Amino acid sequence: MALVARKISRLLVIVLAVSAITFMMLNALPGDVAYVVGGEEASEADIQAIRHALGLDRPVAERYLRWLYRIAMGDLGHSYVNYAPVSEAILNRLPVTIELIVLAQIMALLLALPAGVICAHTNRSLWDRGITATAFASLSIPSFVMAFLLIFCFALKLGWLPATGFAPLSEGLGRNLKSILLPAFSIALIEWVPLMRVLRADMIQTLKEDFILMARAKGMPTWRILLRDALKPSSLTLITILGLQIGHWIGAAVVVETIFALPGVGSLLVTGIFSRDYLLVQGCVLIITVAYVVINALVDMLYTGLDPRIRREGLNV
Repeated sequence: MALVARKISRLLVIVLAVSAITFMMLNALPGDVAYVVGGEEASEADIQAIRHALGLDRPVAERYLRWLYRIAMGDLGHSYVNYAPVSEAILNRLPVTIELIVLAQIMALLLALPAGVICAHTNRSLWDRGITATAFASLSIPSFVMAFLLIFCFALKLGWLPATGFAPLSEGLGRNLKSILLPAFSIALIEWVPLMRVLRADMIQTLKEDFILMARAKGMPTWRILLRDALKPSSLTLITILGLQIGHWIGAAVVVETIFALPGVGSLLVTGIFSRDYLLVQGCVLIITVAYVVINALVDMLYTGLDPRIRREGLNV
């Protein structure tokens, strides 16, 4: 219980720190949401009245504390631009972002796991060098460039997949996957490389362990040694990287959702930034921060299932 309490306290500190920094940075941005709300015809008196009505004429610290109080009451506030509840706007778009990130992670793992195992098994061979060179070439391409390349190849030239837009699951699983396959693949083609590299490095060391040599001496099949005996203890760093990469996944999702016109939290965040919709941006950042720290906490707990030594050490704390 003490360990769980410490993790929760750290989570709260991180969330508070990120929200405070974001709030200060948003207020330092040039522009004023009051001009967006008032429109081009608004006079200076109208702008001041809007600022007063929205509470924008109050000190930044006071507005932040008021926002924290509303969060504690379960209220993310209302958008300054369209007056819609922020929580409703995020909940409507959250499934799209979750589907995008989960599908991208599955694709990245489907690329990284076999590539890492093959490279470790054929260390310093042509297979290893070829896959490693391909990985570095893929890593050197930014996600937005990869997105445009995939659109050019699979949407414009081949016509297999749509270039933009999103089809919800209510329109059928096939249409849904076709609409999100290119965005997810554009993220996976970048993010699989670190996963493959750490798995390769750890598995090379694992294959030198005594229990692996014993399994080979008993005549066990190579595939069983690689996939059953060596893969599990080599996955600790891989799980760590998966947790730490959540920030990269979310950052890539913001760019990719904008390029492919996906109605996700990332595109909502971009819209809020350009319109200076502070409460909308704060709500998006809060959800993203909570998701990041919770996933990393879950990753810590997964360690105990992969390595008994960590479980014993945790009990002794």
